[in-house]
Amino acid sequence: MSDIYFLENTNKDFIDLYLCYCGMEQCAPLYSFGPAIRPNYLLHYVLDGKGYYYVNNEKYEVNKNEGFLICPNVVTFYQADEENPWTYLWIGIDGEKVETYLKAAGLNNDTLIFKYNDGDLLKEYILEMLKHNTSSSSDSLKIEGLLYMFFSELAKQNKSDPIHKNDINNNYINKAIEFIQNNYHNPIKVSDIANYVCLNRSYLSTVFQNNLNMSPQKFLMEFRITKAATLLYDTDLPITNIAYSCGYSDPLAFSKAFKKIKGVSPKEYRLKKKETTEKFLLNEIK
Repeated sequence: MSDIYFLENTNKDFIDLYLCYCGMEQCAPLYSFGPAIRPNYLLHYVLDGKGYYYVNNEKYEVNKNEGFLICPNVVTFYQADEENPWTYLWIGIDGEKVETYLKAAGLNNDTLIFKYNDGDLLKEYILEMLKHNTSSSSDSLKIEGLLYMFFSELAKQNKSDPIHKNDINNNYINKAIEFIQNNYHNPIKVSDIANYVCLNRSYLSTVFQNNLNMSPQKFLMEFRITKAATLLYDTDLPITNIAYSCGYSDPLAFSKAFKKIKGVSPKEYRLKKKETTEKFLLNEIK
């Protein structure tokens, strides 16, 4: 399992721009997240290694000193490289003027990749945010200030230098993802997806394999497990309820699928994530 350090900010007093959450993660080879949909903007910045970002049927290779933007309500998937897995930091943001600040950094719905040469400085900002993870007014102001400094640095190096991408446009993939996104909580099968996009199951599998490097069945399973992992971390819902919410009528089958994707049981995942975060906040940030 990857090493992860995480802060979730519950203070939404600032209107123009505010932090939702931030963290850092040293990923294992081929560690992936998604397919998933976020409610807010989310930036990842690669401190070391490399990985791959899939969005809107496009694939980006993202290396050290590069980052990528995840936009709200868009299905995304990203994965660490097998030989040189990435270590990255991330920062989730929202606010009435969030798009203005992203634009200053050269980022929008069409420009999702950025470069920045001083990763140590961005890492320092994130560590300081983690260090001031309290509900006090002074720490809330500190985090808000660090957030503006973070964006100031990105804007400073904005040279609008988009990275080349591999075009894997496919309308069938779009329709299939839309169907999965809207129906993953139901007991759908690959045959249902194939019927929705008007393809036979065999050809749909070929399209997925060629474009996303995985079968429709695996995509559906990973989408469900990603949703489940979020619920395990963010809520205290019983595991059985989470299984039902993610399209599994059999909790045992859910646990088996979860362990196949995440390497641990749902219960172990929930405990590990919370223990790791608490340990880091208590012992590592000084």
